[in-house]
Amino acid sequence: MIVIKGIAASSGIAIGKAYVLEDEEIIVNRVELPRELLRAEVKRFKAAQKATHRDLDAAESKVLKLLGKKHAKLIDAHRLILRDVLITQDVPKRILGEGVNAEFALSEALEMVNQQFEKMEDEFFRERRHDLFDVGKRLLAHLLKQDKKDLADIDFNCVLIARNLLPSDTLGLHETKILGFATDLGGKTSHTAILAQSLEIPAVVGLSDISRRVRTGDQIILDGEQGMVIINPGPETIAKYQKAQQRSLQEERALEPLRGQPAVTLDGKAFHLEANLDSPDELKTVVALQTDGIGLFRTEYLFLNRQSPPDEEEQSRAYQQVVKSLEPRPVVIRTADIGGDRLSLLGIEGPKSETNPFMGLRGIRLFLRHTDLFKTQLRAILRSALKGKVKLLIPMVSSLGEVQGVRRLLAQAQSELQAEGVEAAGKVELGIMVEIPSAVLILEQLLPLIDFVSVGTNDLIQYTLAVDRINEHVTHLYDPFHPAVLRLLDQIVRTCRKKDKWVGICGEMASDPHAVPLLVGLGVDGLSVAPRMHLRIKQTLRALRFGAMQKLVQQALACPDSDEIKRLLSDQGL
Repeated sequence: MIVIKGIAASSGIAIGKAYVLEDEEIIVNRVELPRELLRAEVKRFKAAQKATHRDLDAAESKVLKLLGKKHAKLIDAHRLILRDVLITQDVPKRILGEGVNAEFALSEALEMVNQQFEKMEDEFFRERRHDLFDVGKRLLAHLLKQDKKDLADIDFNCVLIARNLLPSDTLGLHETKILGFATDLGGKTSHTAILAQSLEIPAVVGLSDISRRVRTGDQIILDGEQGMVIINPGPETIAKYQKAQQRSLQEERALEPLRGQPAVTLDGKAFHLEANLDSPDELKTVVALQTDGIGLFRTEYLFLNRQSPPDEEEQSRAYQQVVKSLEPRPVVIRTADIGGDRLSLLGIEGPKSETNPFMGLRGIRLFLRHTDLFKTQLRAILRSALKGKVKLLIPMVSSLGEVQGVRRLLAQAQSELQAEGVEAAGKVELGIMVEIPSAVLILEQLLPLIDFVSVGTNDLIQYTLAVDRINEHVTHLYDPFHPAVLRLLDQIVRTCRKKDKWVGICGEMASDPHAVPLLVGLGVDGLSVAPRMHLRIKQTLRALRFGAMQKLVQQALACPDSDEIKRLLSDQGL
């Protein structure tokens, strides 16, 4: 029995036979071409670029379907690489200047960048080179007309062992018999690791030479919790890990009876427990969970993978499908939180570039500048409201003027539909996302114009703590338990209570079982959570006492740092 320690990339246990993926060496030869063929060679390279763009469109659709908008940003990163001057300009220059074939020109350009990545000390930036390789391999495959090995062809349950897996390899693993994977290369911050976590595939990376130490058919235990791979374990070790697997499965099964049960604390305090919806592909799962409704229907998916914006008919059909499936339960439809960078892809003139798009032209800021886009979505939402209970939610609100602008355009959309004789709801409840600190501070002035509040904790934490949570240098500072975050949430709830307005949480904090006791104690009206966490959050909530959590929150609000807040929760067994 051999035990190898690596980096725990994605939790879970996988037990099975090894399948060793041979490292695909793509051999590229230098071919000198006559001058009259060089223009045609550049054309061939540009055709490979177009084919790779189509690959990325298909990959984005798959990511959106499986994992939602957050992970679709990975494909945006790959698109940026594909549009980089390294590829769009340097490769054609090499072809024309050196008189060489496109494959060789591309491989030389990629190698130059790889050497620059190798010199970087920071793991996060070194890991980004795998995204470059992913795009490079796609391009080379089109140029060489090579078919990629399909992991779906593996015909037995196995643990995949490889030198490295690219994000595009990882994305298709849920459709295979692969139980988990272990790689020589990689770190916890790689996109491969992040995708594995989201797909709930156990993974251990950074094992140095496991692809050389394992043979196909070897018995493997992969422990994604401890970052450990055991090669040819003994019967006792296998039995121990099988028991651990069973315990985990039993915990999952124990949640099943909670479907359809009310989200009520032990002392009788009821909460709305809804689900977030990234696209209608998740609709069947959400309906089966018997949630109290959809607390956040993200509509960004409608604006992706296309050259023009979705029209009113398309949007109306999409919203009606969701609303009818949930009727009579409410559906909160959020207007699209897209950025200015998306406009050019939709054939609309937008900002040439934004150095910090998270704080740029996005959300309601973009829609108030492009009112035609906004009114089209508002009209479609009003039409869908005839099919069930619809609420309208506006993202990225930071000022009173923005809410007044929304009210004005909403009234215009209603008047236009009425004048045209188009059937639509005369009124829908209007809510705002509170995710910017300025909105918290002026909330009392905003509340008379709106019907409800939904707190987006992801951005609220990011903007309050000045932490870009995808920046490896500061990601450890992104802290939902920071006293400033808790005090802001308390201020939001108290302000809403004063004006008798409904308030809920729809960010990731609502899907964290450790944070739920605090949210319950703050006295929010509802939580909207990721579908995969719905039953677990319900289990957590039903085991709490509202009165006890209120007292706990008062203690937590006096804590000077997050460690003390976490200690307070831990002392209560939470």
